Amino acid sequence: MRMQLTPIKPHPQLKGYVSKIWVFESSGRVPAEDMRLIVPNGMVKLTIPFKNGVSGRNTEMFYLSKESRLTLIGIGDIPAIIDLEEDAPSGNIGIEFSPVGAYRFFQLPQSAIKNRIFLLEDVLGKTARDVQERIANHPSIPQKLQIVQQYLISMLRLSQADAVIDYCIDCIKKSNGMITVGALQSKTGYSSRWLYDKFMDKVGLSPKNLSSIIRFQRIYAPWARGHEHAFKDKLYDYFYDQAHFIKEFKRFTGSSPLKYVKSENEFGRLFYKG
Repeated sequence: MRMQLTPIKPHPQLKGYVSKIWVFESSGRVPAEDMRLIVPNGMVKLTIPFKNGVSGRNTEMFYLSKESRLTLIGIGDIPAIIDLEEDAPSGNIGIEFSPVGAYRFFQLPQSAIKNRIFLLEDVLGKTARDVQERIANHPSIPQKLQIVQQYLISMLRLSQADAVIDYCIDCIKKSNGMITVGALQSKTGYSSRWLYDKFMDKVGLSPKNLSSIIRFQRIYAPWARGHEHAFKDKLYDYFYDQAHFIKEFKRFTGSSPLKYVKSENEFGRLFYKG
């Protein structure tokens, strides 16, 4: 079974707000022995299956995204299993939004879509239905990509940045998830409760939860790209001890590190190699 992921450079006007755009294509369903596991990476996603449907499930829900339906995937802190609707050739466009980008495009409480999947038209209404129809009517992938990016640019122009949330997210990223909530309080002058409420509204996760995902990704991403010793080499840079690492790893993958590395998840690793 052939799988291919092609990274697409986002439009310059989306820089900083859209972290990744990719086109995933396969000749059929991923083999049953592959876990097909997607772990949390701190990003809201928009997917456009243009050939075959895609299903997703986690511990909270199951959802089937039919062909040509724009699907919004809220920020997650639990792993998900992905599959195709039919064992047939597939194609899917994916857009991943940075934590400072998602609230600019989808102006609703981000906690309301956490670990959830929705049709974009159910969230944004007529404008989403219109762009969905335009994308479906164009056969070429470059045209589909151009339409959806122009749509996002138009949405971005209608929104305003939140300086406090953007500053806090930048602090978390620059510290690789090591900054404390207390330090964010000192830097901003806002209470931990105020910051928590602000993050739940604009990001969908608390500052502590987002930091945990970023720390986990600092270990997981290099391993997924083929650096097989990443779990050991950097573990103590981001975690107190081995027990702390194992607890967080189980939380985000559903398995212990030892069990996970012995399992097949070529599908999930593919998204780190583009």
